Amino acid sequence: MNDLPIQAPENRSVRSARFQNHLHRFKNQLRRRWWVVPLIVFCAIGFQIWRIYTAPPIFSAQGRMIVNYRVTTATGAGNSVTEELSRFLDTQGILMKSPVVLKRAEDRVRNTKPDLKHISVRIEPVVVPKTTIFLLTATGEEPEYTTAYLQACMDEYLLLKKEMRTGASDSTLGTIMGTLTRAEQDIKRGEEELLAFQSTNSVVLLEEVGSNSAKRLAELTSKLANLQSELQLIASLSLEQNLERQTRTLPNSVDPSGVNALVGTDSEFLKLTSDIRFLRAKQGEAAAYFRPKHPKMIELDDLIASKERLLSIYKDQSREQLGSRSNSLVMQMDNLKADIATYEEKSLSVSRKMAEYQKLKANNARLQSLYDKLQAAMQTLSTDRDINTDTVTILEPASSVRNPADSTVNSLLIAAVVGVVLALGLLLLIDRFDDRVTSFTDLQDIFDEPVLAQVPREIILNENGKLDLIHANDDRHAFSEAYRNLRSSLLYMGEDGKLPRLLLVTSSIPGEGKSVTTANLAITLAETGTRVLVIDADLRKGTLHEYFGKDAGPGFCEVLMRETDWRAAAHNISPNLTVVTRGRTARNPSELFLLPSTKLLIGELMQHFDVVLMDSAPVMAADDVATLAPQANGVVFVIRASFTSARIARAALDLLYQRRVNILGLTLNAVAADSSEYYYYKYKSYYTDSPKRSK
Repeated sequence: MNDLPIQAPENRSVRSARFQNHLHRFKNQLRRRWWVVPLIVFCAIGFQIWRIYTAPPIFSAQGRMIVNYRVTTATGAGNSVTEELSRFLDTQGILMKSPVVLKRAEDRVRNTKPDLKHISVRIEPVVVPKTTIFLLTATGEEPEYTTAYLQACMDEYLLLKKEMRTGASDSTLGTIMGTLTRAEQDIKRGEEELLAFQSTNSVVLLEEVGSNSAKRLAELTSKLANLQSELQLIASLSLEQNLERQTRTLPNSVDPSGVNALVGTDSEFLKLTSDIRFLRAKQGEAAAYFRPKHPKMIELDDLIASKERLLSIYKDQSREQLGSRSNSLVMQMDNLKADIATYEEKSLSVSRKMAEYQKLKANNARLQSLYDKLQAAMQTLSTDRDINTDTVTILEPASSVRNPADSTVNSLLIAAVVGVVLALGLLLLIDRFDDRVTSFTDLQDIFDEPVLAQVPREIILNENGKLDLIHANDDRHAFSEAYRNLRSSLLYMGEDGKLPRLLLVTSSIPGEGKSVTTANLAITLAETGTRVLVIDADLRKGTLHEYFGKDAGPGFCEVLMRETDWRAAAHNISPNLTVVTRGRTARNPSELFLLPSTKLLIGELMQHFDVVLMDSAPVMAADDVATLAPQANGVVFVIRASFTSARIARAALDLLYQRRVNILGLTLNAVAADSSEYYYYKYKSYYTDSPKRSK
């Protein structure tokens, strides 16, 4: 079985969400820092204007040179080498602006037109697409000198090419003549060596002797192989097997050893063996009818004994004959080996002489062929024809043209485009370094905690500069639904669908909307019939009383200091909602939260209410929440979109985890309504009181 893990299919919706999130982040950056784009564009256009008006005037001249389509060069061996056109064009382009050509052109202009001021000119040869035409462009600060310099470059390039061809022609001619002289000497020396060989050796006789020697050597080798096979058979077979093998050989056949394979002794030996077998069979049949002492039985025994004695004599004779045959075979093999060695030496000698003859003959043929090719090349080469005709010629002489620089409008447009690109790149770079959370995808990528709700951003404030809390006829439908979603998330996170009895709402830094989140969450909980007590536990700068329109004190600070009873500090907002404000500002809230009476107070409050909801100070602003949060059943952590730094929020969460705080989840506050991941605003028509009727 295949134990390899099955790779999960790619979730394209996640990839799309991340792309939309990055796009939304960039749009937010562009919205907040829109001034970066016009500023950088203005700077780019200003720099371009300064460069245009401070740069010296530039003039240009152009000329054209045409290249033959097929470029061939005759080599010393008479072969034609076709250069690849693209490489040839590149080579010529480099040669046109080589230092040698440029220096010669500068000297030519100085000598022919000494009244012109010497300036720096840039030459750029370009091949016109799909043609073999060079377009040479020269740019400089003075038009007349630029044109003269370009024409001088074209003339000096052609002159340099002609010098190179002339030098190549002279060099090639000298090389061919030297090679011809050496070839004549080599041919003469080879012919002398061949004549010397033929004067001491008869080629016809050598060929005949070599053929006869090879044929005789093959015959002797075959005969030696047959004798070796015969000797091996005699040594490996028994006496009876050797005699039986010889009896199968025809009388008129020739033995490989040169001796008759069938002799009389061997024939008699086999006949006696057959007779003894017959008598023994007959004795076996008679034994069934006669006793051992019967005369007939005795007669058969004597006859068998006589035959066996005679057989023993024949065996000895046959062994002697086989030994003699083996010795004869060995002697014949020694003679054959000596003859083979003699013929091999003779054959090798003939082969060496014939190989030397063939080598001399082939060398002379090669030298003669080379000599003929060099003679043909000499006839082709002549000083008046050079190697080939000109491959590059002037098509159009140098002439002045208009300023090659872009027009002012085009330059400014290019500068504007560059400025826009730089500005957008800068904003992208800023976005990469900006770790503020902007969307649901950011929360999922950065934090492991679950997201309880997303609250949309509302910008309409009341006369106190605060957001109005949600109410029964609130037309901010998405805003209200977000807190109902938060209520549902908390409700179904608890055991048996019950909310934790003591909830605490906090954030990492001030200004993230924890107080308004606490107030609206309490209102939605109270709408379900739950008895809710909201306590402003931010004893330093709590603002919960401003949202409910109550006085700050007396409040929770006086209750903790036992200056008043909690019932006296409580404000009934609705039948199911009660609020305890913060009271006066306390300098030591942490010590108050650690008092034993505080735990007793919280226990008493939980007996009178179904849910006690506390609004605490930010985690990174004071140690109050780190002291109070461990006493709560759960904590809701508020993060403000496009405001809270992910690094700071992570540090605040880690601080709470060190206190063993039960963090229920995150609430993303002030989410942009146009965010790609916030959908409540996209379906506003769903909240209208007059639904559309089908026709």
